[in-house]
Amino acid sequence: MEWVYAWWGWFDWPPTLGNLGVEIAVALDLAFRVVAASVVSNNRRPSSAVAWLLAIFFIPFLGLFAFLLIGSSKLPRRRRNKQRRVSEVILARTADIDIERPDDGPPWLEPVTRMNRRLGAMPMLAGADATLETDYVASLHQMADEIDLAREFVHAEFYILSLDETTQPVFDALGRAVERGVTVRVLFDHLASLRIPGYRRTIRHLDRIGVQWARMLPFTPCKREVLRPDLRNHRKLLIIDGQVGFIGSQNLIDARYGKRRNRRLGREWIDIMARFTGPVVQELDAVFRTDWYSETDDLLDVGAGGTLVRAEATGDLYAQCVPSGPGFEAQNNLKLFNALIHNANESVRMISPYFVPDESLLMAVTSAAEQGLVVELFVSEQGDQPIVHHAQRSYYELLLASGVDIWMYPQPFVLHAKTLTIDGRTSVIGSSNMDMRSFTLNLEVSVLVEGADFAADLAEFEDLLRSRSRRLTLTEWKRRPWHEQIADGFCRLASALM
Repeated sequence: MEWVYAWWGWFDWPPTLGNLGVEIAVALDLAFRVVAASVVSNNRRPSSAVAWLLAIFFIPFLGLFAFLLIGSSKLPRRRRNKQRRVSEVILARTADIDIERPDDGPPWLEPVTRMNRRLGAMPMLAGADATLETDYVASLHQMADEIDLAREFVHAEFYILSLDETTQPVFDALGRAVERGVTVRVLFDHLASLRIPGYRRTIRHLDRIGVQWARMLPFTPCKREVLRPDLRNHRKLLIIDGQVGFIGSQNLIDARYGKRRNRRLGREWIDIMARFTGPVVQELDAVFRTDWYSETDDLLDVGAGGTLVRAEATGDLYAQCVPSGPGFEAQNNLKLFNALIHNANESVRMISPYFVPDESLLMAVTSAAEQGLVVELFVSEQGDQPIVHHAQRSYYELLLASGVDIWMYPQPFVLHAKTLTIDGRTSVIGSSNMDMRSFTLNLEVSVLVEGADFAADLAEFEDLLRSRSRRLTLTEWKRRPWHEQIADGFCRLASALM
């Protein structure tokens, strides 16, 4: 109890006029810290809470202002209510759909898909077919070709959307679709697209060709719209007539993101997109329609003609759409990743450009490696975002020590694909990174796929990455310069605030 008496020694009782102000200041400071610790820690990850408390205590005014501005990871209640309303519609329309899984599927798959349905409303359905496209330009041409076949509607949703020489074929196809009488709706994240050169030219072109468009999560304080610059819609989707859907990591922009610096460095983004047919496409379309409703207040029917999940089967894959983000109460994507990794029996293979796990995911990955499973992580040797890149590096020593194989894709390229493969047959592909921003601040969408053929296609892509990458060793990593270690540790702490 010595510390109590030492602290109480600051006070002189009864107080005198000379030290009364000091005692009041100390008492208020103590009260502020107690209240801050209670408020900040409520319903927050311990690492995030500690980071916020350090910021508030060491830089009180700036730290408190930042917490009040971006401390909450939830969208405004009005927008969350919209998500809840659509989820209720989906659950009602699919109430008679039993959970579908292959007879030879792993026994743990059904509980995982049941969890996904409870969190994101979408059921696991049979009858999907999927192909992968890993060539950046070829993927854009494939999208343009499918848009040219549209007869009813085209729904495009991209985190970044920009008109340039590479994306011109897609924009031309959208224009031709409008001329044929096809309804074309386009969504793009406001701040992400705004910072790309040619933003206003892109908007003018959308107006010129007659596309209906809306900005996602617009940051326009003067209009009293969303005032949160840190909450972003990171989804990448393209749906044609509810029959064909594209999902993956690729934005609708040139592979060098229109930046002169990237051209000078030879830096290009390496992405992957999946083309789906079958019932899962209408689940992807339901995600688009939810976002369209959130931004425009125009509530489109969920599912073409109100026939959600009644699309014709086109293949042998089982697929389930898993939306996630601050519009939901839980971290849907994080729970999916953790559940899959904990149930792995043979291998875990992850491709993530930004790997900044929370405590639960880090425990799942290291535990899998320590159990003797083959665990591989594919990352970029040099990231495009310095703070996130250094934060990611701070986990390498623990990962390597536990037995995780880390493959570093050579610079100046940015490995931007986002996939997870379990035991060579259960896969996830979509927009979600394995980092705390994707888990809490970004609206993301993923597809859980059960089927050895799709996993085999992903394995070919992993083999290609492995052949071009360098395997990092623990000995090499421990020899990195001391100043890099300091930067890694500092950015790891800062990442908890992002």
